[in-house]
Amino acid sequence: MVALDLLGRRTALRVLWELREGSLTFRALQDACETNTRLLNTRLTELREVDLVEHAEGGYRLTDEGRRLSKALKPLSAWADQWGRGKR
Repeated sequence: MVALDLLGRRTALRVLWELREGSLTFRALQDACETNTRLLNTRLTELREVDLVEHAEGGYRLTDEGRRLSKALKPLSAWADQWGRGKR
């Protein structure tokens, strides 16, 4: 349940989603997530503490564990896409 608590926090999943394709600088990630500096710093700190995100040359990126989580979330993303189409 700890994972769900973390992922349920505002912008946490968005950060992971935006990093799925590769590294982003803090500013690019902030723009992509459409959030403020303070909140993004808080989420990045939390995600770094649990080894889902790391900071390296070129900006922030998913760790190996973060990429495993991203793969695990793909069925949920597929379900959400299908569910969203049914709601229109």
